[in-house]
Amino acid sequence: IRAGMRIPIELPVSLRWESPAGLRHRAKARTGNISGNGLFILTSVRLRRDTEVRFTVLLPSEITKVGAELDCQGRVVRQRSQNGAAGIAVVIDDYQLRSTGKPV
Repeated sequence: IRAGMRIPIELPVSLRWESPAGLRHRAKARTGNISGNGLFILTSVRLRRDTEVRFTVLLPSEITKVGAELDCQGRVVRQRSQNGAAGIAVVIDDYQLRSTGKPV
Protein backbone atom coordinates (compact mmCIF):
# COMPACT_ATOMS: atom_id res chain seq x y z
CA ILE A 1 0.00 0.00 0.00
CA ARG A 2 1.36 3.41 -0.98
CA ALA A 3 1.59 6.12 1.62
CA GLY A 4 1.20 9.79 0.79
CA MET A 5 -0.40 11.80 -1.95
CA ARG A 6 0.92 11.60 -5.53
CA ILE A 7 0.92 14.75 -7.64
CA PRO A 8 0.57 14.11 -11.37
CA ILE A 9 3.11 16.40 -13.05
CA GLU A 10 5.40 16.08 -16.05
CA LEU A 11 8.82 17.67 -15.62
CA PRO A 12 12.13 17.01 -17.41
CA VAL A 13 14.41 14.45 -15.75
CA SER A 14 18.04 13.57 -16.40
CA LEU A 15 18.56 9.96 -15.26
CA ARG A 16 21.98 8.42 -14.52
CA TRP A 17 22.92 4.89 -13.41
CA GLU A 18 25.66 2.30 -13.57
CA SER A 19 25.16 -1.17 -15.08
CA PRO A 20 26.21 -4.32 -13.18
CA ALA A 21 29.28 -4.36 -15.48
CA GLY A 22 30.24 -0.87 -14.26
CA LEU A 23 29.23 1.03 -17.40
CA ARG A 24 27.74 4.48 -16.84
CA HIS A 25 24.49 5.32 -18.59
CA ARG A 26 22.35 8.42 -19.05
CA ALA A 27 18.82 8.95 -20.30
CA LYS A 28 16.42 11.85 -20.67
CA ALA A 29 12.95 11.24 -19.26
CA ARG A 30 9.93 12.94 -17.68
CA THR A 31 8.19 12.61 -14.36
CA GLY A 32 4.74 11.03 -14.34
CA ASN A 33 4.00 11.87 -10.72
CA ILE A 34 5.82 12.95 -7.59
CA SER A 35 5.20 12.16 -3.92
CA GLY A 36 6.98 13.04 -0.70
CA ASN A 37 9.36 10.08 -0.91
CA GLY A 38 9.59 9.16 -4.58
CA LEU A 39 8.44 9.57 -8.15
CA PHE A 40 7.37 7.72 -11.24
CA ILE A 41 9.69 8.38 -14.17
CA LEU A 42 8.29 7.95 -17.67
CA THR A 43 11.05 6.20 -19.63
CA SER A 44 11.55 3.23 -21.91
CA VAL A 45 14.70 2.33 -19.93
CA ARG A 46 14.24 -0.97 -18.08
CA LEU A 47 16.11 -1.06 -14.77
CA ARG A 48 16.09 -3.84 -12.21
CA ARG A 49 14.63 -3.44 -8.74
CA ASP A 50 17.19 -1.95 -6.31
CA THR A 51 19.26 -0.38 -9.13
CA GLU A 52 20.81 2.77 -7.67
CA VAL A 53 20.06 5.86 -9.75
CA ARG A 54 20.89 9.55 -9.68
CA PHE A 55 18.44 11.92 -11.28
CA THR A 56 17.90 15.62 -11.65
CA VAL A 57 14.40 17.06 -11.98
CA LEU A 58 14.15 20.56 -13.46
CA LEU A 59 11.62 22.64 -11.54
CA PRO A 60 10.18 25.54 -13.54
CA SER A 61 10.07 29.07 -12.18
CA GLU A 62 6.24 28.93 -12.30
CA ILE A 63 6.48 26.51 -9.37
CA THR A 64 9.57 27.78 -7.52
CA LYS A 65 9.62 31.54 -8.42
CA VAL A 66 13.19 31.01 -9.71
CA GLY A 67 14.54 28.13 -11.76
CA ALA A 68 15.61 25.23 -9.56
CA GLU A 69 16.69 21.66 -9.83
CA LEU A 70 16.14 18.75 -7.51
CA ASP A 71 19.24 16.51 -7.56
CA CYS A 72 18.42 13.10 -6.09
CA GLN A 73 19.94 9.77 -5.25
CA GLY A 74 17.56 6.84 -5.08
CA ARG A 75 16.74 3.31 -6.13
CA VAL A 76 14.28 1.58 -8.38
CA VAL A 77 11.44 -0.12 -6.49
CA ARG A 78 9.44 -1.35 -9.50
CA GLN A 79 8.82 -1.10 -13.22
CA ARG A 80 5.32 -0.61 -14.54
CA SER A 81 3.10 1.10 -17.02
CA GLN A 82 1.06 4.17 -16.17
CA ASN A 83 -1.74 5.04 -18.58
CA GLY A 84 0.01 3.11 -21.35
CA ALA A 85 3.44 4.68 -20.75
CA ALA A 86 6.36 2.57 -19.50
CA GLY A 87 8.39 3.76 -16.56
CA ILE A 88 10.10 3.11 -13.26
CA ALA A 89 9.06 3.92 -9.72
CA VAL A 90 11.98 5.33 -7.73
CA VAL A 91 12.27 6.00 -4.01
CA ILE A 92 14.38 9.03 -3.01
CA ASP A 93 17.12 8.23 -0.49
CA ASP A 94 18.83 11.64 -0.53
CA TYR A 95 18.34 14.95 -2.33
CA GLN A 96 19.56 18.52 -2.73
CA LEU A 97 17.46 21.42 -3.97
CA ARG A 98 19.51 23.99 -5.88
CA SER A 99 18.61 27.26 -7.53
CA THR A 100 19.74 27.50 -11.14
CA GLY A 101 19.54 31.29 -10.90
CA LYS A 102 17.61 31.53 -14.14
CA PRO A 103 14.06 30.91 -15.30
CA VAL A 104 13.52 27.42 -16.72
